[in-house]
Amino acid sequence: MSNYVKLIPGLPTGTSIDERKHHGKQARKQLPRKDLGAWQPPSDRPRSTDLLLGQATTRIPELVPIRHARMAVSPFTFYRGAAIVMASDLGRSANSGLWAQLCGDAHLSNFGVFGTPERNLVFDVNDFDETNPGPFEWDLMRLVASFVLAARDNGLPDDQGRSIAAAAAAAYQQVLIAASQRSYLDNWYTMLTPDMIESAVRQGVAGPSAKQAERRVNKGVTKARSRDAWSAIRKLTEIGPDGRRRFLNEPPLLVRIENIDTAYHFDQAAFDKIAEDFVTTMEADRGALLSRYTLLDVAHKVVGVGSVGLPAVIGLFQGRDADDLLVLQFKAAEASVLEPWTVASPFEHHGQRVVVGQRIMQAVGDPFLGWITGPGGVDFYGRQLRDFKWSVDLNGLGPQQLAGYASLTGGTLALAHARAGDPVAFAAYVGRGRIFAEAMAQFAITYANLMEADYAEFTAAIADGEVEAAADETSATTITPRNRVASQA
Repeated sequence: MSNYVKLIPGLPTGTSIDERKHHGKQARKQLPRKDLGAWQPPSDRPRSTDLLLGQATTRIPELVPIRHARMAVSPFTFYRGAAIVMASDLGRSANSGLWAQLCGDAHLSNFGVFGTPERNLVFDVNDFDETNPGPFEWDLMRLVASFVLAARDNGLPDDQGRSIAAAAAAAYQQVLIAASQRSYLDNWYTMLTPDMIESAVRQGVAGPSAKQAERRVNKGVTKARSRDAWSAIRKLTEIGPDGRRRFLNEPPLLVRIENIDTAYHFDQAAFDKIAEDFVTTMEADRGALLSRYTLLDVAHKVVGVGSVGLPAVIGLFQGRDADDLLVLQFKAAEASVLEPWTVASPFEHHGQRVVVGQRIMQAVGDPFLGWITGPGGVDFYGRQLRDFKWSVDLNGLGPQQLAGYASLTGGTLALAHARAGDPVAFAAYVGRGRIFAEAMAQFAITYANLMEADYAEFTAAIADGEVEAAADETSATTITPRNRVASQA
C-alpha cells in the first residue's frame, strides 16, 4: 500500500477528514473551477497531425494507414484516436494538483458492460491502455468533450450537446460527493449493473421513446450475454484440414501466425513459452486454471481506432476437449501518453502498468488479466476476448437518452476515481453547486471545436498525401512486425 500511496500526490496517509477537505478547497486556488470553462489551447501547442505521425513510427507500418482511415471517418473517431493530442493540451495547461490513477482515455466509447467471474454483468470503464497517475479532472474533461462530439455526430445542436456534457459532469459530482461520505470498502465494492443502464438511458424520456430506450438496452444486455468465448470462436475460427480448430486467415485484419514474417519470431513455439510465462503474472487461482489449457493457434488481430498498428495477438486455447475453448487477447502496451506530463510509470513493464491501473480503478476486473514480454521484447498485457462485453450503440440516441448515458458514465468515472484517489479532496474541490458542471460543459464545447479544426487539418493532410490512409479492405496484406522493433532501435 505504501508504494501506491507514493505514486499519487495528495493521497491521504492518515490526515483527518477536515484536512482533506481543506486540501481540496485549496486546490481551487491553483485551478479555479471557472477556469475550466475558460480553457484555451496552449500558445505552444504542437500540430496535432505531427503528434499522430510521431506515434506511427512505433507501429506496424502496413497497418498505420488503416488507423488513419478509421480516424478520418468523423471528428468523433478522430478524437478517439487522438489521446496523445489531448494529453499534450492538458499537460501544457494548469491543473488542480489533485491526483488519482487515471484511465487516460476516458471517452464515452471506453465504457461498457462485461462479465464478472461470478457470471454477472457490470458496467464500468473498460480501456486502460493509457492509465497512469495524474490530475483527476483530466479524465472527466476527456469524457465531456466526447459527448459534445457524439451529439454533433447525431445531428444535435450545441445547446443540447452542452446540456449532455453538463449531465455527465453533474453525475460525476453527485456520485463523488456520495463516495466521499462512504468507507473505502463500500466504494470498492460498489458496482453498476445493467438495470442502472436502463434507468440512466431512460432518464427524462417518456411515452414511446421510453419504451424504445428500454428495448434498446434489453437487446444490448441479451447480446452481451451471448458474447461469450464461443461467440468469438464461431466468428474467428474454423476447422483446419487436420481436424483441429484454428483461426481464420483474413488479412489485413486477422492474420494467422504462420503467415506473419517469421523474422520477428511470431511463431507457435515462442507463444507456447509466452503462455507459460503469462500465468505467473495472473492471480494464482486464475493462473492455475489457465495452466490446464493448451495453446492451439495464434493470430494477429487489428482492433479499435487508436490502437491500430500496435501488435495485438489472439491465442486459441483448448482445455478438457474440443468443446472447451478459450480465446485470450494480448495487446502491446507502450508508455502512456500521460507520462510526459505527469510521472514516469513506476513499472518497467507497460503491460504491468495497464493491468495494475485497471485493477485499481475497476470494481471487478477480467479474471485473466496479466502481462508478458513478447517477441522482440515488446510489452503485452493479456485478457479475455469478448466475455459478455457490450457497449451502448449511440447512433440515433436523442438528447434525453444521450444525457442519460452521459450521467451513467459520469457516475461510473466518479466511482473509479473514488477507488483510485481521495474522494474527500475531490468532492471538496468540485463542490455542490453548478459552477463545476457548467465549467466542464463550456470546456467540452471549446475542446470539441478544437477537435473539429484538428480533424479538418488531418483530413486535409490525407488529401494532400502527407498522411497515408487506406480503408481496411485495400490495405497492405502482409504484416511484418519486425519493422516496428527496427524503428525503435
